[in-house]
Parts: sequence; C-alpha cells; structure tokens
Amino acid sequence: MKTARENQEQDTWGAIGIGAMIVFISLILVAAVASAVIIQTAEKLQQNAQRAGDDTSDELSGKLTIMQGFIEGGNYVLYVRLAPGSDSIPATSVSFQLFCDIAPAGSGYEDGALAAANVQLQSQAAFGAGVGTMDPQSAYKIQINANTCTPAAVGALGNPVAQLYLHIESGGSTFETLTVNNPANGNPVI
Repeated sequence: MKTARENQEQDTWGAIGIGAMIVFISLILVAAVASAVIIQTAEKLQQNAQRAGDDTSDELSGKLTIMQGFIEGGNYVLYVRLAPGSDSIPATSVSFQLFCDIAPAGSGYEDGALAAANVQLQSQAAFGAGVGTMDPQSAYKIQINANTCTPAAVGALGNPVAQLYLHIESGGSTFETLTVNNPANGNPVI
C-alpha cells in the first residue's frame, strides 16, 4: 500500500491556478482589443460604402438624356430630358465640352457653361428668358453656341463629327457624337 503525504508546504496547485488566471485575463484583453479593431474597421467600411452609394446615386440621377439634336441659327440645339429619378437642377449647373478635328491639330476644343437663356422648355418656339430650374417631368431644348466647333466648321471636315460632353455639377455626364452632314438650319446632328 502506498501512503501519500500531503501537507501545506508541498502544495503548488495554487501557483498553477494563478498562472492560468493571468493567461486567461491576458487572452480577454487581447480579444477586447481585436474586437475593437474589427468594429472600427467595419464602421469605416460602412461609411465608405455609404459614400460610394451616394456618389453613384448622384451620378445616375443627375444626368441628361439627349433625345434629338438639330442645327438652328448656326448653333446646336439639343432636345433633352433629365434621366429618370433625377432631382430638379439649376439650368446654370449644366456645362459642355466640344471636340472636333479642325486645323491646326489640337485647336478643336471648347467648353462653357449654359446660361439660363440657353435652356428653354421644348414647347416654347424660341429661346428667350429661359428657365432657372430643370425638372424631370418636362422636356427641354438647350442651345450650344459654339465658337470653334461650329456646325459650318465641322460640316466642312472630311469626317464631319464633333464629340459633345454635357456635365451636370455634382451629377453625371452625357456623351454624344454630333454628325454635321449639312450645316443648314433644321438639319439633324444626332
């Protein structure tokens, strides 16, 4: 038979328990720090996703759709609507860029902002005072007064095309190629 002697001087179980408790507490602290980092990263990703979604929504909802285009009085007149789901925009927030291949090379570029007088309801016969705000439920006509890429200059080219970009401030952009086969009034360019 074996006798086991257990007395107070030989007891080391308490030291092992304290070491395990220290390891356990340090694991809890590491887990807390790691969870704080994960939560902070998730919040940052959510904010970035929200911002990207808002930017995409603005880009798609603030855009012009070009339905038709003609030459009138030596200018380009485009019939446009705001894209579905768009908010109302000030007419002066629309700007344009025109690119054409006139000589000398590289000089066929111009840009500008539309004035309220360059935007009119489609139902109005002539451009006048214009409109201040463009609404999605109405159709409009806009007049682009070109100085470099005029219909006559583009029509005289071997390849009578001009690239047009319409930009809405804090919104989207629209691209269209204008083809000027005949620069006389009333001829289509789209």
